[in-house]
Amino acid sequence: MAKILGNFHVALLIGVVLLLAAMFGLHGSALGDSVYWAGWLRFLHIFAGILWIGLLYYFNFVQIPTMPKVPAELKPAVSKYIAPAALFWFRWAALATVVVGLLLAEAQDHGYVGRALTFQDGYRTIGIGMWLGIIMAANVWFIIWPNQKRALGIVPAEDAAKARSASVAMMASRTNLILSLPMLYCMVGQMHIAAA
Repeated sequence: MAKILGNFHVALLIGVVLLLAAMFGLHGSALGDSVYWAGWLRFLHIFAGILWIGLLYYFNFVQIPTMPKVPAELKPAVSKYIAPAALFWFRWAALATVVVGLLLAEAQDHGYVGRALTFQDGYRTIGIGMWLGIIMAANVWFIIWPNQKRALGIVPAEDAAKARSASVAMMASRTNLILSLPMLYCMVGQMHIAAA
């Protein structure tokens, strides 16, 4: 069992096989239906969002507060191995969440994105959530990631620039933490609380 569950790729493959079994076993007759594929896009949007926001919360609830307590000789392991891997999944999950979310919105109703992003009646809640998600993803790609590359030594930078970049990346990450709460409320609220 340890050989199977100890290998990330094997465990992930098993999860994907079980996902396909659920898809075909539970809803095989609906695979040709456009409503089914909108649901599939929703699944991908939620999966990517969980990965993205889960990593955002990992950084803010675990890594950032714990780093001052990590002995100096162990910090390079985090900055050289753990943080770059987490940031890889973090930034690509952010992009996937936004792109798949926009595709999902349009698949549900042609013109949905335009109505939501311009806060038309019945679309304000989701529109606010969409804008917050777009701002957060832009923050990941254009502020957090470039600054983390310098802070972690992925790209060359002087020590003062590394320290400044680490501070900017942390503040941008905290900004995303703050924005994530109303963003999640708006995403859930559109369908499950009240559509405004």
